[in-house]
Amino acid sequence: MTETVDAPIQGEISFFEKYLTLWVGLCIVAGLALGKLMPGLFSVLASYEYASVNFIVAILIWAMVYPMMVNVDFSSLRHIAAKPRGLIITIAVNWLIKPFTMAALGVLFFQYVFAGLIDPKDAQSYIAGLILLGAAPCTAMVFVWSQLTRGDATYTLVQVTANDAIMVFAYAPIVAMLLGLTDITVPWQTLVLSVVLYVLIPLAAGVATRRHLAGHACKSAEAEAAVNRFNERVKPFSIIGLLAMVTLLFGFQGPVILEKPFLILLIAIPLLIQSYGIFFIAYAMAWAWKLPFRIAAPCALIGTSNFFELAVAVAISLFGLQSGAALATVVGVLVEVPVMLSLVAFANRTRGHFPQ
Repeated sequence: MTETVDAPIQGEISFFEKYLTLWVGLCIVAGLALGKLMPGLFSVLASYEYASVNFIVAILIWAMVYPMMVNVDFSSLRHIAAKPRGLIITIAVNWLIKPFTMAALGVLFFQYVFAGLIDPKDAQSYIAGLILLGAAPCTAMVFVWSQLTRGDATYTLVQVTANDAIMVFAYAPIVAMLLGLTDITVPWQTLVLSVVLYVLIPLAAGVATRRHLAGHACKSAEAEAAVNRFNERVKPFSIIGLLAMVTLLFGFQGPVILEKPFLILLIAIPLLIQSYGIFFIAYAMAWAWKLPFRIAAPCALIGTSNFFELAVAVAISLFGLQSGAALATVVGVLVEVPVMLSLVAFANRTRGHFPQ
């Protein structure tokens, strides 16, 4: 694949994206307060469900996921054979390493290190949430991280598209296997339904939207510009969906958290270890393989970041709105943004150690 021009897949990082951790934190406080003051409201919201799918949650998840899926361009997969090494690292880290290290860290901390601090039944639920996070590679925010490191925009798209294609088929089996290894019963029908609802349907809608937008353009540059304009228009709905989801979840989780506020810290510890560990594994592999920095940095950042929207949706479908698994996935949102920004800064400082 020839060198590509830095035509950004998405616009510049927005004010809300830059301070996403702050907004998530404020929504956590708002959710806890509302859950304490209006428990009846949250009981009513929880009742709007069918077959373990809460309608309110489903709408918010689709609002988050659909705009991301518009970025997926399966035609970019034709570039795989030209520069395969970066993609090999991405796939190996995301599907052969990351889910298993996250499961191992979850078991280590919640069954052993934190054994005296948490009820064993609750511990299993937190482990499940961590597994759901670890098995869901990033789809959207990685475009932002790639842009902040001046990564190869086209190659980042190739990596994300390949991940999404694999996720459709691999996410449910990997999650089911890891949950089974931790003695957590998984209803297969619910898991598969979650993948269809929150990956396959939004992905199909996103691809159809992208083709529709591109179909009205005469040149590829015009098509990409049309997709970018559409993304800028719908991006606020994705952020609003995320913040509303966080508020809702912490409203349901309020009584548990207010009784045990240190739970957030306990859940964050294995997530932090996983995030920094996975980044340095992928970054070291890219350095050893002498990848150009424009491919190496996004390659490592893709493996580190999570598709937390999917993890939240599946946790709610499998274990319920008030489950520890749902709480663990939301803590992943809180942890991810500051961690990723610190890793972006580290990558930019070490740019000189890679071929340019």
